[in-house]
Amino acid sequence: MAATPRTTPSSRKPRSAARAASRPPVHRDDTTSDEPETTEADAQESEAVNKYVTGELCGEAVRIIPPGAWRQSWRRLLMAGQIDDFAEIVLHPDDYELYEDIDPTNDEFGELVNTAAERAGESLGKSSGSAPSSRRTRRR
Repeated sequence: MAATPRTTPSSRKPRSAARAASRPPVHRDDTTSDEPETTEADAQESEAVNKYVTGELCGEAVRIIPPGAWRQSWRRLLMAGQIDDFAEIVLHPDDYELYEDIDPTNDEFGELVNTAAERAGESLGKSSGSAPSSRRTRRR
């Protein structure tokens, strides 16, 4: 099979020094920025602002970030059983003290999460998976 110009490694023109020099490097000078410096935690918190839904925890109304907006790192806290650390992140800061005072059981906290998912229009139920094929397949 003959090599075509498209498949030959030398078919691409190397960049010349003049071409490279014609494009000055871009330097960002962050020291002159008027914007305040934000940390990763601040950025995550600002994303979550005004995204709370109200749920009920042992008869008390609390605000919680809906499950669809949770970061994977938050979910890992929940799955690792670090409920207090998880609750501190997903509950509204003004409601976390109430959570500590209530000291809910796992079932009560689970009900809060399910209520939050329902109010946000999400489902936390397990996926049923794909439906089985209606066509029968023949063994060979």
